[in-house]
Amino acid sequence: MLSKLLYYIIILPISKLPFALLYRLSDVVFFLVYYISPYRKKVVMQNLRIAFPDKSEQEIKHICKKFYAHFCDIIFETIKVFSLNKTDLQKHFNITNPESLDKFKDINKSVVLVTGHYNNWEWAALAFSTYTTYKTMGIFKPLSNAFFNQVMIDSRGKFGCALCAPKQVGSFIESHKNELFAYGFIADQNPSDKKRGHWMEFFGKQVPVNFGLEKFAKQYDMPVVYANITKVKRGYYEMTYHELTSKPTDFEQGKICELFMKRLERDIKVAPEFWLWTHKRWKHSPAI
Repeated sequence: MLSKLLYYIIILPISKLPFALLYRLSDVVFFLVYYISPYRKKVVMQNLRIAFPDKSEQEIKHICKKFYAHFCDIIFETIKVFSLNKTDLQKHFNITNPESLDKFKDINKSVVLVTGHYNNWEWAALAFSTYTTYKTMGIFKPLSNAFFNQVMIDSRGKFGCALCAPKQVGSFIESHKNELFAYGFIADQNPSDKKRGHWMEFFGKQVPVNFGLEKFAKQYDMPVVYANITKVKRGYYEMTYHELTSKPTDFEQGKICELFMKRLERDIKVAPEFWLWTHKRWKHSPAI
């Protein structure tokens, strides 16, 4: 009951606000979480120092501040998803080259699309199904609250994207292997079991990365495409597809994961404030 009240009395009305008012709220929350009651600020600063050891403390603080401003925008842009229609979504989130996937569909191949928690990944997950003739599937980590879990499923899937829990991805792909799908992966988080991850260098430090996207790409011979998301201006984003490989079976184990993470690292270095620095990317030590 409390969940429903929270959604219908607070969250949904906020979602329906015009973008200008939404960003004024974001400014207020930014002031609170950055200056008054910092949210995971120590983690963010520690991560930035690890990633950019050559930057001065003043530069690190500058990136940190810009990150929190963007992070608050992402919170309210995610809330906006509950009421966002297709026309407004495509006005604010454009895919520059959706036709680049057609060559894979023409040869009867499904495709793996991969990106990171960079810029607005929530709108990317919502938008990619509206720009393609492929059937689409995105991975969704179920929420513990049953009401909000269903609300998120309904909002994220309202434009036709099927949603799949991480443990069900393998069975979903197997059961749809004779259909043409674009499978969306956000693959820069730590694996649930570091021993099963692929270890590689990321910003000069060894980290375990999820192997799932590479595993399925190889198993079903699916091309892998990186989705680069850029922020045009506040509230407006673009995503561009870049082919990582059309022949995944030609690569040694872990190399496709490395292609993705190195490409993501390159983008983060260009505009570091747009990555999700609140999670502990470097919390694990290499397995012995």
